[in-house]
Amino acid sequence: MDVPPISTVLGIINSCAGEYQRFSNTELGYYFEYEAKSVDLETIYMVEVNKNAPTNKVKSNVIKREFLYGCKLYIYLTDEKIVKLFRNPVYQVLLGRSTDLATIEEITTLNLPEIENASKIKGQIMPVSVGLFPGNMQALPIYFTDTIPRRNIGTQPFSVISYSSNDFPSKVSAIRDTIEGKEIDIYLHNINTDEF
Repeated sequence: MDVPPISTVLGIINSCAGEYQRFSNTELGYYFEYEAKSVDLETIYMVEVNKNAPTNKVKSNVIKREFLYGCKLYIYLTDEKIVKLFRNPVYQVLLGRSTDLATIEEITTLNLPEIENASKIKGQIMPVSVGLFPGNMQALPIYFTDTIPRRNIGTQPFSVISYSSNDFPSKVSAIRDTIEGKEIDIYLHNINTDEF
């Protein structure tokens, strides 16, 4: 996908905390961009299952996997307790998969203006419940359980809006930031994991 789902960003927060977090009225926004997209070959290993239990039989296979290069993720939070987790992460920060190692470059406090009828929404996902937006529509989980196996929870339809999308009118409120010379309207999701 051109933008990670909310569950990935919440997973990053869990990694920084070193434990599973519950989120209540947590405001979270983010912007994601990348330099290039390509496809590579990847070896996967398939474990045979017998009576719902894995066996020692493993088979390898080669698949094509799309990947993004030169990724940047800007996370916007209003809860200082969560922000503090990024100052000294317990575990490594990943952008989804174990090979997607990331670093935290900067933590900054900003006073950003609120924009009514935001028109510069890009590099993020938007819930269909607040309106229809240009972009690919995907059913995405908000979060995952802390059980084994993990279950996705709070799955909802979202519009995935690439960072390279054109401006468009909307009826949502957002905060406006300037990222590398571009004005971007950041939609703040209200996350309540206790609802799921």
